[in-house]
Amino acid sequence: MFNNSTHLIVGLEVGTSKVCAVVGDVSPEGALSIVGLGQARSRGTRKGEIVDASAVIEDVRYAIAEAEQMADVEIRSVYLGVTGSHIRSFNNRGRHTIPSVDRDIGEDDVRDVIKNAKAINLPADRHTVHVVRQHFIVDSQDGVLNPVGMVGAQIEVDVHVIHGITNRLQNPIRAVKSLQLEVEDIVFNGIASSLAVLTPQDKELGALVIDLGAGVTEYTVYADGIIKHTGVLAVGGDHVTNDLAYGLKISMSRAEALKIEHGSALVDMGVRGRTVELPNDFGLPERSINLEHLRRIMSARLEEVFEIIAAEVERAGLLDSLRAGVFLCGGGSRTPDTQKLGERVFGLPVAIGRTKTISGLVATLDQPEFATGIGLAKFGSFQHGQNSRRRPWTSRLKSALTQMWTDS
Repeated sequence: MFNNSTHLIVGLEVGTSKVCAVVGDVSPEGALSIVGLGQARSRGTRKGEIVDASAVIEDVRYAIAEAEQMADVEIRSVYLGVTGSHIRSFNNRGRHTIPSVDRDIGEDDVRDVIKNAKAINLPADRHTVHVVRQHFIVDSQDGVLNPVGMVGAQIEVDVHVIHGITNRLQNPIRAVKSLQLEVEDIVFNGIASSLAVLTPQDKELGALVIDLGAGVTEYTVYADGIIKHTGVLAVGGDHVTNDLAYGLKISMSRAEALKIEHGSALVDMGVRGRTVELPNDFGLPERSINLEHLRRIMSARLEEVFEIIAAEVERAGLLDSLRAGVFLCGGGSRTPDTQKLGERVFGLPVAIGRTKTISGLVATLDQPEFATGIGLAKFGSFQHGQNSRRRPWTSRLKSALTQMWTDS
């Protein structure tokens, strides 16, 4: 049973292939331990967004019930992951002139410059999901971590802003709330995945996290310990399956099975001339599939995804900052030779992201497809640590779309 001296945190990912609820508890010292997992096959989501609300509600209900049973707890609220092609991001700078005669920078000045950086004019249909602080600038001196106590005439702060279409963010929130669950906060899935797989050293050295999902691919770039760039591609494992179905002239279900059983991100010389027999309904061979052709189709799509991300990161001037390399997670990272393909495209070390800084269910922590759910729970543990001195657990956010500030 859940220990009353600890604190319950639940991360909920409503993905294209699965709905996943991860239960963690936070000790009084702030350590997160994963104690429960529930999942269900996702039937009402496409490209990371809801297309059938009733199906999503039932899938969430099942995943929550399974997580409650494993952790022996009653779940009342969640940190909800959001994604989709409508998610956008950019960097912004706020400025503030120091009014005091002696030019000493105080806490009020820091609050004012942060407030200015958050005063962003977005289109009326868009909502800010995250405003992530990067670093301060004092009188053109860059890279200041804490300006309090310094002397200056002007203070600036750079932030990374992530925003999305309000109505499309509201859809998963309403689905969750219909189950009498509160949404503590919404979190971009790409940030959640990076929180699960990166160590503080990885963030400091510079790292790119790519979450290869079924419907979308999210990516997050850290450099000098802070988030520098994020993005979403509306391409995932389902698109690979669709390519195979079209290229091999087979059904989607057979294409998915072939992808899992015989797929690879690279074409090696050993598959030339090899075929895979597809049986008919009576178990007899119906036709042969050329294995080299199958893998060429897969490799082309995955290489395109990596090349688009590499171009975006290079355009942001961050490719040379990735000294820790590239980390892959999500179900797509299980495709054989995905690491090798990534190393060829990025020219950097590529590894499967593993959860290293969280304890608990080893079987869950070691599987890259659960990175987002685990990261959502970790995000919640950070928020709890920041809010515990300001509000009790029983109080809730006035709105699930309240703007959030994080130093993740």
